[in-house]
Amino acid sequence: MSRTFRVVAALTLLSATVAQPAVSQARPPQGKLTLDQYLDWEDAQSPQLSPDGSQVIYTRRWVDKMNDKWETTLWVMNADGSHARQLGNGSDVKWSPDGRRIAYIYKGEPSGPQIWVRWMDAEGATSQVTHLTEAPSSLEWSPDGKQLAFTMAVPTHDNWRIAMPAAPKGAKWTEAPKILTKLNFRSDRVGYTDESYRHIFVVPADGGTPRQITDGDWNHSAPSFSADGKWLAFSSLRVPDPEHVFRKSIVYAANTETGEIRALTKNNGTNASPIYSPDGKMIAFMNADSVDHSAWAEAKLWVMNADGSNPHAISGNLDRPISGLIWAHDNSGVYFSAESEGSKNFMFASTGGAVRAVTSGKQVLTVADVSANGVAVGVRSTPTKPNDVVAFTIPKTNAPVTTFTQLTAVNDDVLAGKALAETEEIWYTSRDGLKIQGWIVKPAGFDKSKKYPLILDIHGGPQSMYNVAFNFARQDQASNGYVVLYTNPRGSTGYGAKFTNEIKNAYPDKDYDDLMAGVDTVLNRGYIDSKNLFVHGCSGGGVLTAWIVGHTSRFAAASSECPVINWMSFVGETDGAGWYQNFDKPFWVDPSEYLKRSPIMYVGNVTTPTMLMTGVLDLRTPMPQSEEFYRALKLRGIPTALIRMNGEYHGTSSIPSNFLRSQLYLRSWFDRYSSKPATKTTSE
Repeated sequence: MSRTFRVVAALTLLSATVAQPAVSQARPPQGKLTLDQYLDWEDAQSPQLSPDGSQVIYTRRWVDKMNDKWETTLWVMNADGSHARQLGNGSDVKWSPDGRRIAYIYKGEPSGPQIWVRWMDAEGATSQVTHLTEAPSSLEWSPDGKQLAFTMAVPTHDNWRIAMPAAPKGAKWTEAPKILTKLNFRSDRVGYTDESYRHIFVVPADGGTPRQITDGDWNHSAPSFSADGKWLAFSSLRVPDPEHVFRKSIVYAANTETGEIRALTKNNGTNASPIYSPDGKMIAFMNADSVDHSAWAEAKLWVMNADGSNPHAISGNLDRPISGLIWAHDNSGVYFSAESEGSKNFMFASTGGAVRAVTSGKQVLTVADVSANGVAVGVRSTPTKPNDVVAFTIPKTNAPVTTFTQLTAVNDDVLAGKALAETEEIWYTSRDGLKIQGWIVKPAGFDKSKKYPLILDIHGGPQSMYNVAFNFARQDQASNGYVVLYTNPRGSTGYGAKFTNEIKNAYPDKDYDDLMAGVDTVLNRGYIDSKNLFVHGCSGGGVLTAWIVGHTSRFAAASSECPVINWMSFVGETDGAGWYQNFDKPFWVDPSEYLKRSPIMYVGNVTTPTMLMTGVLDLRTPMPQSEEFYRALKLRGIPTALIRMNGEYHGTSSIPSNFLRSQLYLRSWFDRYSSKPATKTTSE
């Protein structure tokens, strides 16, 4: 979608980082970050430039202490960061093409989330556009500003009819059973999914009746409008029995007037995140094609003509996770984010296939919008800087941007006068010679002549990547005297597909060696107390924690959070059937790998006090997995405890008070088995 763009003078020189507030310059930081300050934490997200470039709209997530939840508010500011003001509650905000309105999602009538439109004039009138019974998502304005596209779950009804006799008058019969017929019938944070499919709708921006564009028993992704507003591009898999097709999706285009749906891609693998070019002549999308369906494949950036012809990759040999596609306004190519070696930066690929880095640095930078004259806005974080909105000018040379204009400072009040932990990057050699990246978080005022307890923090996935973004949990652990080591062992993303596939059909395995080599590297520096080593992790990190205590007794205590303990029982309990592909053969053909890689099979070796912590509502690594390990440890007389976190799905910390509990239970468990005196914690 093309825009006329007039940038305010303040954004013509986007090179210097915003100075810190005077309060932080007045004296050296002295105080420690405390856990209770998490309740004052905020998170800046999703900035967008107005079409004329004069304003930035963004969201701020904050803790509602009274209701124990995160809330999201809408904010707007001038393009130079001045005159920031709150507009109200809401999320998923989008500027209209003419910049006169915004669309967003917030609760309304009859109940639950609805689509709203606000006029951005002095009056600021708002209108509830929809009156839906299901929650909308993925808002998209039509180029003429007359319609809004969105996705929404559409309930279905089973066609299994039985002739029940009529209940006697006044009888109280048991509710009819839930009938499941799909392979994938539930999803973490959603629940049972057999009764709905996600479809695409359009609704007049002035309000009216939503019109369903897609149909059938298929799920459909977020849509993208063509320049003329007549077509919507999306991804799906509209084929018979799609749930038995592993890692495949197709890009389609649906005509908003006739309802015609065309399949546009024919290549293998997953084809996702399609977006039309501003002139409507091309579509950019991501494709990940794994020749071996059990292997990991990094997505490549592709473009094709709007009718699906001439599809070709334009990201060259880039072998890194990509996301956040944004077309250049002149249709010359596509901007995108790429994760690499613990950082996330912005890149550009021309339609001819030339790839260059737009930014560089040890940071996590997520760009959300780029103007017609090359001004970009996004959120940026570093080990000592939490997420804030930043802006910069796209360079006209190949020299990447390394400095940014900071437009917000949403946590400066919390961090004022606080001495933060220092984070040191390290590279070390694993047992077989593979190079592994990690980071050491050291307490403020670190003294290398002293001996510190060490926490090994293991990420989940396992195909994911720890990064250099600010992390409150690690800062809290460091403020309580711990050195924290976090690493990206083999199997992590951000180092190429070969590195990620090092654990193919062998998880856990050599990633254990990578973690132990990291611990040894830090121990060899001389400032770690070898009697006070601790380990924890959630999800994939919980798997490896449980594996570690079955293979070594070097840790004083461990916490395995939301783990997989038994691969054979797990594949039938989890929310997705894709985990049956985790090993080369299904267990009914050959159970050997399932047994060999299950931590429960090594419980007889465990001597380490091991706590388990899992969400009661978890459908990804359900509670029975933790209960299996807990009971086996109890039978063997190993010190253990099972913390059942109420209100939590996968993970233990999505609810603010549960984040506090997760940190305190972890600290309490480690303190209990530490050789140093235990610290006092608040009891419940």
